[in-house]
This record gives sequence, C-alpha cells and structure tokens, in this order.
Amino acid sequence: MSDLSQRIAGLSPEKLQLLAQRLHKKKENIFSQSQIVRQSRESNLFPLSFAQQRLWFIDQLRPGNIAYNISQPMRLVGYLNVAALEQSFHEVVRRHEVLRTTFTVVDGQPLQVIAPSLSFKLLVVDLQELSQKQRETDILRLASEEAQRPFDLTKGPLLRVTLLQLAAAEYVLLLTMHHIVADGWAIGVLIHEIATLYEAFSVGKPSPFSELSIQYADFAVWQRQWLQGERLETQLAYWQKQLGGKLPVLELPSNHPQSPIQTFSGAREALVLPKTLSEKLKALNQRQGITLFMILLAAFQTLLHWYTDQEDIVVGTDIANRNQAETKELIGFFVNQLVLRTDLSGNPTFVELLERVREMTLEAYAHQDLPFDKLVDVLNPKRELNRTPLFQVKIVLENTQTPSLQLPGLTITSLKVENKTVQFDLLLELNETEQGLFGVWEYNTDLFDRGSIVRLSNIFATLLNKIATHPETKLSELKIILNELDKKHNFAREEAYQNTIQQKLTNVKRRTSR
Repeated sequence: MSDLSQRIAGLSPEKLQLLAQRLHKKKENIFSQSQIVRQSRESNLFPLSFAQQRLWFIDQLRPGNIAYNISQPMRLVGYLNVAALEQSFHEVVRRHEVLRTTFTVVDGQPLQVIAPSLSFKLLVVDLQELSQKQRETDILRLASEEAQRPFDLTKGPLLRVTLLQLAAAEYVLLLTMHHIVADGWAIGVLIHEIATLYEAFSVGKPSPFSELSIQYADFAVWQRQWLQGERLETQLAYWQKQLGGKLPVLELPSNHPQSPIQTFSGAREALVLPKTLSEKLKALNQRQGITLFMILLAAFQTLLHWYTDQEDIVVGTDIANRNQAETKELIGFFVNQLVLRTDLSGNPTFVELLERVREMTLEAYAHQDLPFDKLVDVLNPKRELNRTPLFQVKIVLENTQTPSLQLPGLTITSLKVENKTVQFDLLLELNETEQGLFGVWEYNTDLFDRGSIVRLSNIFATLLNKIATHPETKLSELKIILNELDKKHNFAREEAYQNTIQQKLTNVKRRTSR
C-alpha cells in the first residue's frame, strides 16, 4: 500500500467522504496550483494544450473527423429578436479568443493562431413556405447534415450557428462546435452567456459581463510550464506504476469482427433506472462512505468482468480539469481522461471490490493533472490503428446539469437528432438528476448490434438491483445470477423469433391456399 493509500485508510468515514466529494466534484482545489498569468499578445501564436494536441493529431490522421463535432439543436417558440441573438453570439466570439482560433504548423509544431477579430454572421434559412410535413423532414435533414459537416481546423470559425425559421414565431437553432475548442462545461458557459447577453441586447442595454482575466491560450502556456520537474515526475511515477507493464485489452465479444482501422459509426441506447433503485444505491454509498460514481464504476467493471471473463479491467472516465477559479468561466477544451484499472481477482464480495475501487479512484484523482496525451507518450503502448490507446470503454457520471438556454419570451426545447458517430467502442454516460439516474449507451455499430447492447443494458440494471440490496454477494455468485438471467433472455428471444417464423409460414400457407 502506498503512503497515500495509508493516509486514506486512516481517515474517518466522514473525512473520507468529504475528500472523495472534493476530488470528484472539483468543488475546490485541495492541491497547490500556481496562478495562470495572461501572456503578452505581441504574437498571436500560442502552443496547443495537451488535450488540443491529441485532437489535432487525430485530425491529421483523418482530416475532418466528424466524431469530434459537438452539436446542440434546439426548437424556439415565441417572439425572437434575431438581431439581438446574432449580436449575442458576436459578443461571445469577441470575448473568448478560442472561438477565433485556428491551427497551423510552424517548424513542425502545431500552434494556435488567434484572429484579432471575427465578424460572426448568423445564417438564417427560411422554411416558412414549406408544408408542415416537409418542414419537419427538412429540419431533421438539415440538423443531421449540420452535425456531420466537417470542420477544417486551419480555417475558422470552429463554431457554426444556423437558424431555421419555421413560422413567424417558431425557429430551430443549430449550434455546432469542434471539440478542440469546447467541452461539456464550455457548452454550459456558452449557453449562460448567450442567455444573459440576449436579455440585455434585446432591450438595448450593454453587455453586463466584465472582460475575462485570462484566455484559453494562457491556460495552454501555463499547463506546459507548470507540469515540469518534480511535479511531472511525481505524476508520472504513479501512472507508470499503475499502468506500466502489459496493459490488458478489454476483449468485448462483438457481433462483427474488428476493422483493421478504427471506425466511428455509432448509435445510442437509452438506460432508465427507477428512482427507487437510485435511492438504494445512494443509501449504499452513504453506508460505505464512498461516492455514487465509485459504486457505478465498480458495478460497470463487474459487468465487463462477467461479459469478458477478464479479471484485470481497464476503463476510462472524464475529469473536468478546471482546478483554477479563472478557468471556470472560460470556453475551451479542458476535460482530461483518467485511466481506471481495477483488479477483480480473488472472488471478492462487491463490498470488498468497492474498497479496491475507492482506493484506486482516489489515487487516480490525486494524480489527475497528468494529461492523457502525455501519459500515452510516456507509456508508449503498442499502437494499433483499430483501437484507442490505453482503453476502449468509458464510463462517465454527470452530476452537474448543463444549463438549458432560456431566452425571455421564448419556450425552448431540445431537438432530438440522431448522432451517428462515436469515439469509443462502448461508452456508458449516466446523469444524476432529482428524478433518478438516466443513462445512454454509445456503441460502435461496426462492432455491436443493438440487440447486444439492449442485452447488456438489461443485465446491468439487474446487477445494480442485486448489489443495492445484497452488496455482500461474491462476484462468482453475481456471475451465476447474471448467467441465469441471460439464459432466460436468450430463451425468450429465441421463442419470440420462432413464433415470428411460424406466423410468417402460417400467413404464406393461407395466401397460397386461396
């Protein structure tokens, strides 16, 4: 056990819970961080952040990869001041340099190029003369096309906004950004600023915001200067110990053979868990003095253990990586990826597994400052063109909701448009709300059929129910329960299939006998 683990083990349940919450929710920075200083703007060229560099390399391999487009379509009903909306976006682009940033290469090194100004133009498409049926068809078509239209990182802007006018007081807003300039948190910042600015501009008032103290490029410079020397060595030592040697590849049984190169075709399947189950899981995490995320992670890794029969399970997760107060109000790509490796050997009970997951997760949070891309460079795993490095499966728990756009005089709802791209073989994204836990499975359709994901989702829900009420169950016993359940599901599917075949044969006989 490391020194850190020994200190963690010595904490009372109350202090441990507080530590876990602080580490996971990022409510405050408990580690020493130097202040980010605004850089001189004599030059408009700046290094990329480590996260940006990863996406830039991916784009070099596959220019215009649409898997990293972030799309937010929404329907607006009511009176809309189009000029004020355009002015609001123009002001946000002026405030945030990252929205005026493109990427170039100088002496073999990728660099950010910040344009001094950018005239933002809101594209308005008039669909008012179409029939209602044709309008709805065109909305979905245009939204899908917009979400899948590639960005050219050498040409800005990397933010596109299109307004579809459906009637005098009805619109659809299509907002699309490249991930290299934004993450989930940044979308929340953007929506908050647009709403605030629109409210002011629509009545002739000036912007209520003061100028930002730093910009994303300042963070990129700081990140490369800060993570050096002993600080870098400490971070590297932990991750090399945790992930060094031969890192296992999760061999998920798939419906189709792995392509020689990674593909990004995907689909999504919803997971809805009853509120009563969410409450039971929360009660368990309070009894054990751990976080809800740790329970879900342990359950997810147990599911993968059952599905693959592997005992060394490696998955990824996201961490906000906004440890300095001044970064919280910035649009930009800050989110870092953590690699979470758990040993499930020895047939532990689920409670015992939770102990392992708690220790591993807290140590990972304590060493979260090492950028994922730096970690990949140092570990230098065997690169395969058909797999993402270090992990191929990911779990994310969102416990802070992205604010919805609210504009005065308008009713705004999200527009559901099917996103047909994914970044990983499998991703489980869970959202904690007052109504309970909701999730989405994102899966690569070149590997998995929908039926396999539905099966996995049903098994996961059963697993959560079991551990919520009987956390002392051993993993071997959980596997037996899941195997029996899976057999029942397979039998039911086979029976339904045979009934369908029989019904079709009966229908054919009836037609031929007439």
